[in-house]
Amino acid sequence: MHEGYDLRNLAPYACSEATSRGRLHQEPDPVHRTQYQRDRDRIIHSAAFRRLEYKTQVFVNHEGDLFRTRLTHSLEVSQIGRSIARELHLHEDLAETIAIAHDLGHAPFGHAGQDALNRCMKNYGGFEHNLQSLRVVDELEEKYAEFPGLNLSFESREGILKHCSTKDARNLGELGQRFIDKHQPSLEAQACDKADEIAYNNHDIDDGVRYGLITIEQLQETQLFREQYEIVMQKYPDITHNCLIHEVIRRMISRMVVDLIDTSRNKIHELNLNHPDDARNQKKQVVGFSEDMQKQTLELKRFLMTNLYRHYRVQRMTTKAERVLNSLFEAFINDLRILPPDALQHCNNLKDKIGDNGIARGVSDYIAGMTDRYAIVEYERIFNPRQLSFANLIP
Repeated sequence: MHEGYDLRNLAPYACSEATSRGRLHQEPDPVHRTQYQRDRDRIIHSAAFRRLEYKTQVFVNHEGDLFRTRLTHSLEVSQIGRSIARELHLHEDLAETIAIAHDLGHAPFGHAGQDALNRCMKNYGGFEHNLQSLRVVDELEEKYAEFPGLNLSFESREGILKHCSTKDARNLGELGQRFIDKHQPSLEAQACDKADEIAYNNHDIDDGVRYGLITIEQLQETQLFREQYEIVMQKYPDITHNCLIHEVIRRMISRMVVDLIDTSRNKIHELNLNHPDDARNQKKQVVGFSEDMQKQTLELKRFLMTNLYRHYRVQRMTTKAERVLNSLFEAFINDLRILPPDALQHCNNLKDKIGDNGIARGVSDYIAGMTDRYAIVEYERIFNPRQLSFANLIP
C-alpha cells in the first residue's frame, strides 16, 4: 500500500487498496503511487484518451472551437467527481480514474454514432459504449508486453461499466455479477455517475445557448435555471450576456453538488455503511439527489431533450453522422481490402478467436476508435470521386 495516501481521510465504506479485488494480471505494487493513481496515469497516457479531444459531445467537433468535446466533458466530470468524493471521504484517485475513463468507448459523433454502430452490429452482438469502454481498457490498448489492454484494477473497471445487459454480464465473470444480482457499484462509481449527469446537463445548456439553439427565456421554464437566474439578475442587474450564463450555470452546478453531498451523506449514515461491499449490496444507489432536486433535474433533462437534442439543426448533424458511419461500416464489411493494414490484421485476429462475427467486431472497433474528423476524412477517401489520386487514398 502506498504510504503517502492519507488513510485518515478515507471512510470505512470507501474503496482502498486494502479492500481492492486486484487486477486481472498480477503486477508488482507501484512505487510512490496508489493503485488507483497508476490506473489514472495509464488512462491519461492511452491513445483512446487522446482521441477524446476530437470526439463529439453534442456538437460535431469542427462546428466550433469552444464547444465541449468528450475530453473536456471528461475533465469536468473528474473535477466534480473529486469534489463529491472528498466531501464523502471516498477515494479521490479512484473517482478521478473512473471519470476520465467513462467515455473512452464512445464512437465518433456522440450518441448518434453509437446508435448507428449499434444498428450496424445488430446481427453481430450489438454495440454499447460502456462495454466498448471496458473493451478499450481490457483489450484494445496495446502498450504492455506482458498483458493486453491497461490491466486496470477491478474497482476502476467496475466504475467504467455503468450499464450492462444480463446477457452480456454473464460473459464478464465477477465484473458482471452485480448486474445479475441487481446490486450496485462502489460509492466512487456512483459519485462519478452523478457527476457525469451534473456536468452534461449544465455544459449542454452553455453550448446550446452559445450555438443559438436555446435561449435564456426558454430556459426560465425550468425551476433549476430560473431560480439561479433570478438570484444573479438581482445581484448584478447590468451583467453581460456571457457572464450571466456563466454565473447562472456555476450556481446550478453548486446547487446540485451540495444537494447531492448532503443527501448522500445522510443516506450513508442511515444505512450504517462500514465496508465498500455494504454499498454494493444495496438494491438502490446510495449516492443521489434529494427528491426535490431529482424532480428539478428531470425537468431540466426533459427540457434539453425537447429543445436542444431534438432541435432540427442538431438532427441534421445527427443524420449526417449516421450516414457516414453506416456507409463506412458497409464498405469495410463488403471489402476488407480497403481497411488499413493494422485494422485488417485486427479483424483477422478476432475472426480466428471468435469466428465470423470477429470481422464485424473488428470493423466496429476500428470505426468506434475514430475521431469525428477522421471518420469524415475516411468517408471522403472512400466515397468522394475527387479523391482518386493515390496520395489522397493513403491514410
